[in-house]
Amino acid sequence: MSTQVPALLDGLVDDAAVFPPGSATLPDALAAHRRHRAAWYADLVGPLLLPASTVAAGELTGLVDPGEGLVIGLIGDTGIARLPFALSFLAPDGVTARQVEVAVARRGEDPLPGIVELLRLTDAMPGVEAVYAELPLTFGLMGALDALAAARADGVPIAAKFRTGGLAAELFPTPAELAAVICACRDRGLPFKLTAGLHQAIRHLDPETGFTHHGYANVLAAALAAADGERMETVAELLTVVDPRPLLERASARLDAPRPLWVGFGSCSILEPLTDLTRLGLVNGGYDA
Repeated sequence: MSTQVPALLDGLVDDAAVFPPGSATLPDALAAHRRHRAAWYADLVGPLLLPASTVAAGELTGLVDPGEGLVIGLIGDTGIARLPFALSFLAPDGVTARQVEVAVARRGEDPLPGIVELLRLTDAMPGVEAVYAELPLTFGLMGALDALAAARADGVPIAAKFRTGGLAAELFPTPAELAAVICACRDRGLPFKLTAGLHQAIRHLDPETGFTHHGYANVLAAALAAADGERMETVAELLTVVDPRPLLERASARLDAPRPLWVGFGSCSILEPLTDLTRLGLVNGGYDA
C-alpha cells in the first residue's frame, strides 16, 4: 500500500476513460491506464472499465501484451445474457475481468427478474471477483436489495450499483434518496458502487446544466457515518454539505482503515479526482503523469 494514497481511498476511482464525456479511443485509454498503474497514485486507481460490446468485437486484440496482466471491469452494455460471451474474449489476450457491472432493469421496471437472470449466470463468469447489479432508484428497490443481500449471504460475490447523475434531472437522486439507499445497504451488509455525476469532491451546481451534483467527498463521509451506525438524517445532511471541513474531519480520522460500504465510482478522468483529493489533503503526493 502506498504511503501517498491512504487505505481509505484504495481503488476509489475506476478508469472510465472510454465513456462519455471523455470518450477516449481504446488505444489512448489503454496507454493512459498503463501510466496510471505505474504512477505514484496507482493505489487510487481501479480497473479500466470497458463496454462488453467493445470486448466482444475483439477490439482489445493486438492492443494488449498477454504478459502485461491487464485487469478490466466489464460494463454490460449488450445486456445480461451476453456477458459470458464477452468474457470469453478476454483470456486469449491475457486480460482478466475483476468485476462485471450491468443494469438489471430500466426506471419503473421490476428489477427482480433481471437479478434472477444475472444470478443464474454467475457460475459462467469464472474469475470475476465482483458482480454489480445496477438498480434504478424507483419501483422495487428495497426488494431488489433484499435479493442481492440474500444471494451475497449464500456466497455469491454480488453487490449493488446506483446512478447519481445523467442527462436528466430525475437521474440525480436527492440527498435524502441517496442517504436512504446508503443506509439500506448498510442495514443489509451490502456494498455499493456509484456511477455518473460525481465530477467533483464537494457538492456543487453545474452552471451549464443547472443540475446539482453530489460530491465524492460527501459520499465518502456519508458512507463512513452510515457504517458507524448513524441515523439516515445525519447521512443525508453530510450529502448536502458544501463546506469541506466537516467532510475532511470524518475522512481524516479514518485514513488508515479500509473504506466501508462504498466500493467507489468510475471517472472518465483519473487526474481530476486526484487533483481534488490532493488539494483537500486526503492524498499526499505530486504529479508525475
